[in-house]
Amino acid sequence: MTENLPPCPECSSTYTYQVDALLTCPECGHEWSLQAEAEAEIRDSVGNVLRDGDTVTVIKDLKVKGSSSVVKVGTKVRGIRLVEGDHDIDCKIPGIGQMGLKSQFVKKVSE
Repeated sequence: MTENLPPCPECSSTYTYQVDALLTCPECGHEWSLQAEAEAEIRDSVGNVLRDGDTVTVIKDLKVKGSSSVVKVGTKVRGIRLVEGDHDIDCKIPGIGQMGLKSQFVKKVSE
C-alpha cells in the first residue's frame, strides 16, 4: 500500500488508513471521508478553483470596513493567499493595503 493519504485533520498524525469510504486516525480515533477532503476547495464566484498565488479581479464595489475607501469593480489583485474562515482570501490591494476578501466577490484571472 504505497498511496499517500492526507494527515488527520484533528491531530495531524501521518498514520491514517482507509476503511471503506472513510479515513481513520489510529492515534486519536477521528474518522472523516475523502469526499470532505475534496469539498475543502475554495472557489471563486463562477466556480473556478482558487490556489495560493493566483490573480483575481473584484466583481463588485466593496466598502472597506472602518474607512471611507471602496475597492472598485475590476480591481486586479495579484498573489492571493487562501486562509480558513469567512474571509477566505488574504491579499494586498493596490492603493488600500492588506485585507481579507470573500471568494464569492472575486473572479480568477487567467494569465
